[in-house]
Amino acid sequence: MCHRLRRHSGRKGERRSLSERDYIGLVDGVHQLVKAPIVLVWDRLNTHVSHAMRDLVDARDWLTVFVLPAYAPELNAVEYLWAHVKRSLANLTSVALDRLEALVRNRLKRLQYRSDLLDGFLAGTGLSLDLPPPSP
Repeated sequence: MCHRLRRHSGRKGERRSLSERDYIGLVDGVHQLVKAPIVLVWDRLNTHVSHAMRDLVDARDWLTVFVLPAYAPELNAVEYLWAHVKRSLANLTSVALDRLEALVRNRLKRLQYRSDLLDGFLAGTGLSLDLPPPSP
């Protein structure tokens, strides 16, 4: 599995964000790697809640998506993660884009081994990973 994300080059008319196909390709790739069901918690980015994305998600029985309420960053653990990463990148505005990308990748890679910190980001939301009991 190798899913490559596009890098925005700043060319006029070029898409600046990921498309539904980009997101689902990434999720499909992760599913192939982990060989397990995936649960996503998404914000209300237009690409996340579009009809096209809903169709792509519905076609995958191994994929469950929960959508956060409108503007609820306090419920999104990723907001805590990015705040942590951005703090460690302060004052790097003069760094070349390739170097900045490498630094971000490095910071995220190191976080993989800090389960206590990741658990703290989740705890900050007040949410848990426990699935609700099956309905009778």
